[in-house]
Amino acid sequence: MSEMRKAKAGELPDMGFVNTPLRQRLKEVLLRRILGGHYDPGERLIELRIAEEFGTSQGPVREALRELEATGLVTNLPRRGTYVSEVMGDGLREIYTVRGALEEQATRIATTQRACDLDYLQREIDLMRDAAIAGDTHGVVEHSVKFHRSIMEAAKNRLLLNIWQSLQIETRTTITMLTEGLDLVEIADSHQPIIDAIASGNAEEAARVAREHQDYFERLPVPTRA
Repeated sequence: MSEMRKAKAGELPDMGFVNTPLRQRLKEVLLRRILGGHYDPGERLIELRIAEEFGTSQGPVREALRELEATGLVTNLPRRGTYVSEVMGDGLREIYTVRGALEEQATRIATTQRACDLDYLQREIDLMRDAAIAGDTHGVVEHSVKFHRSIMEAAKNRLLLNIWQSLQIETRTTITMLTEGLDLVEIADSHQPIIDAIASGNAEEAARVAREHQDYFERLPVPTRA
């Protein structure tokens, strides 16, 4: 059964590994349901009903909804509940603008200090490509996030990393990867110029390539509900 069908049928995806937190799996299902048109814009998402459907407590559901609220896909109204947002807006594009600036600077710092683990980065690209060939969207997202996180951490700038982490990178990347017509293999391969530029030791070139990588996603059409 496909992951989208599981989402519609009330089954939680295994997401490729058994230690995925329940909150994360619930968020993945709700995300796919929202983008897939299972829930209507303005529809209330009732914690108890969702918890009963998936055989869990309300705690993980509440946490999943809170994280989705940070992406703008749902809105929490005090004393009224959580509702599917009427429009997705330009929030996703704005995130890539900010993310591009953060990763540009982190890549510049990490390249100057020769702090990146190039073998690790190449391995993540290879795993990303394998997932893309298999049509595994979550795998592409997982290894893409690990790739970019490694560069952010290599810069050893806590403020840059904290701001980057606050952008809900994994969830927003998942939304992007669900854009109709997106070639996952092409997306995986688009990471190769970043590692090549870092390996060259030219910090300004590496920073430019890192920024252009995010600029590409900023220009993509925002995914719409089915």
